[in-house]
Amino acid sequence: MQKSNIFIISGPSGAGEDSIIEGLRSYFSLQRIITTTTRQMRPGEDQGEPYYFISEEEFEAGLKIGNFAEHAKQYNGNFYGVTKSELQRVQNSGKLGLWKIEYKGVISVKKMYPEIISIFINAPSLEILENRIRRRSNVSNEYVAERMLYTKEWLKHLDIYDYIVINEEGKLIEAVKEVVEIIRKNANLENKISLSV
Repeated sequence: MQKSNIFIISGPSGAGEDSIIEGLRSYFSLQRIITTTTRQMRPGEDQGEPYYFISEEEFEAGLKIGNFAEHAKQYNGNFYGVTKSELQRVQNSGKLGLWKIEYKGVISVKKMYPEIISIFINAPSLEILENRIRRRSNVSNEYVAERMLYTKEWLKHLDIYDYIVINEEGKLIEAVKEVVEIIRKNANLENKISLSV
């Protein structure tokens, strides 16, 4: 199977995916995968920073002709998704593309792009995950309960991932290095290749 320079980093709230992605900047030149959304542009934002902004009609038209690799309608009523052309742009960059998505998106993507390696980031236990979420400022008990319920559902789908990395308490550097080794083993960061779709 051909190799991709795009990797999925995925994990529930409190797992530490953002910290690991930040840590990877010390090892690789990163290319951000930009999501397309129907939400309104806010002051200080621009096209492509942080999203591609399009109308709901344009988004739905793109869905009909198969332009999206994955998409979802969020609680705020707006659509979010990543286009196949955006993935090809990142693939052509020759840099490491990191794609942060939840498990439902991973299921869709792996069907379409089996060459994209998916890495699941998790804490050692549900209790530690919950404690990490509670350490954030201004989170309600309701929010924590909702996140934990979603996480328990998420954990039923670990078979969709190629690798699982446990982000132990106080050992972020070790977790980052583990992800670095996975990427080095599986990445194509030199040749520009086409994705399978």
